Amino acid sequence: MNRLSDPISQPLMSLRGVSKSFTLGDNTIHALRDVELAVVRGEIAAVTGPSGSGKSTLLNLCGLLDTADHGELLFGGEPLPAADDVRRTALRRQTIGFVFQSFNLVPVMNAYDNVEFPLYLLGIDAAERQRRVHDALRRVGLEGKEKHRPDQLSGGQRQRVAIARAIVKRPQLVIADEPTANLDAVTAAQIVSLMRELAHEHGTTFLVATHDDRMMRHCDRALRLNDGILMEGERRVH
Repeated sequence: MNRLSDPISQPLMSLRGVSKSFTLGDNTIHALRDVELAVVRGEIAAVTGPSGSGKSTLLNLCGLLDTADHGELLFGGEPLPAADDVRRTALRRQTIGFVFQSFNLVPVMNAYDNVEFPLYLLGIDAAERQRRVHDALRRVGLEGKEKHRPDQLSGGQRQRVAIARAIVKRPQLVIADEPTANLDAVTAAQIVSLMRELAHEHGTTFLVATHDDRMMRHCDRALRLNDGILMEGERRVH
């Protein structure tokens, strides 16, 4: 049975009536308007929409990097109040991985150290950190590049370091902003295959902002944002 058709599947994260606005001078920008969303465990959900449609705002809210003006966010079925900074920080550090479009790698750290850093923050012992880092770098095809700093790597290689860093702590949720945009066809296919393996075999949930057809056709569902309004797409059975 496909994971997404399993009736006992429960949402990992839910947004109920979520709205978010920003003030720019005398103007109010409604980034999200009464968004209803539930992503289940092991799902790869793509978020599409034109520039300024609210994609980054949605990803930041789901990644617990920002809070909503109105509405409710639930993680694992439990409400997560905006004021509960301690719990939100712990969840973000322990259970969520990020792949940023600008990579956000530490420039003075080599590839190994960038990937290891989240595990260090979690207090994982050195031997286990080493095993996980080598496995993550191998999975993204960067064996032999461990000692290279970001400025010694191509854009595609830096993106792969960022993906390795996102998956190394075995997160429940990965928030990814255009994860295949800077990759060649072969590497993009490798990364998509890895994401599907993690999602459908290990239960990792992916929420991905993308315009890349190579990514889109392997997602379980497409969501479209337009002027802050979210339109649900149909689930796909692979």
